[in-house]
Amino acid sequence: MQLNFNCAPTLIGSLPFTDPVAASGMLNKYLVDLPAWPQLPRRANLENMYIQYSEGFPGIEIDKEKIRFERAADFDSKLEQLYADSCEDNRDSYPVSKEYAAGLYSFASSQQSKVPIAKGQLIGPVSWGLCVTDHSGKGIIYDDTLAEAIGRFLRLKASWQEKFLGSIARRTVIFIDEPYLTSLGSAFIALPNERISQLMSEVLAGISGIKGVHCCGATDWPLLLNLPIDIISFDAYNYLDSILCYQSDLCSFVRKGKAISWGIIPNDEDLLKKESTATIYDRFAEALAPLTREGIPIRDLVRQSIITPTCGLASLSQDAVEHVLTLLNGVSDRIRRKYGSQNRLA
Repeated sequence: MQLNFNCAPTLIGSLPFTDPVAASGMLNKYLVDLPAWPQLPRRANLENMYIQYSEGFPGIEIDKEKIRFERAADFDSKLEQLYADSCEDNRDSYPVSKEYAAGLYSFASSQQSKVPIAKGQLIGPVSWGLCVTDHSGKGIIYDDTLAEAIGRFLRLKASWQEKFLGSIARRTVIFIDEPYLTSLGSAFIALPNERISQLMSEVLAGISGIKGVHCCGATDWPLLLNLPIDIISFDAYNYLDSILCYQSDLCSFVRKGKAISWGIIPNDEDLLKKESTATIYDRFAEALAPLTREGIPIRDLVRQSIITPTCGLASLSQDAVEHVLTLLNGVSDRIRRKYGSQNRLA
């Protein structure tokens, strides 16, 4: 199956808004082809990307922006229930509630009719398992029992989100966000690649539709490209060279009909002031050039591409967010005019 996104613009996830209605309204205005629901960490600490998906995991305690695990007296029974729910695919018991994701619910209620496609996202098992710490300050992913529980738990969360978005969209795209994978190969992540791949594959198995992985820095790209995914998402503004070090792997990925999500617009206000539709368009053309030199037709690359900011936008002002969205649409339109792919998602 070849994915035809035709350089549709979308977001990674977060926005600086505190009003979910205003956030959804802005995204509905600009992201017509591939709408995404907004994460709103400034609204409440519960929308912090690590806390947002913690609801329902046994032993979780939240203190402002920190998230900890405590082995309570009823932990074993709750863990058994999680395993049972995982085996039965009981995703309805693992929702993300409105308190934790006001943007998700506002986005859903703002749709006047069923949209062709919608994008969602959730935290990946490695990043979540490193961020959630035990009483000693160690990431719970290093406990084999808890690591398995993380994979099962986030698989159910992913499956629930896909079902939720499926109520408002005919097709869905769900991204697993793994910011901590930028530390692969360092002492910070003392996990073998096989374990990382297994945990991520477990979560991805909860997504029956289109699925992708996002990492916003340099990482072990062959590890991610060989996961059971349809889209690879990365920061192409700052870290293009890191993925082009594995050009043959990336080309193989594209030749299978899979897609690249290019984070081509910076999420830094100072850098944004220097950029225009023309300069971003030129950057995108330069990013495609190494792949076209390997024999991949540029029109195939355009069809199999999405364009995004480099990462979340929660640190920006609302005016800067609108500038990013304007650039996204301007670049997308210019690419489509140039390569004859003005049609929307196919």
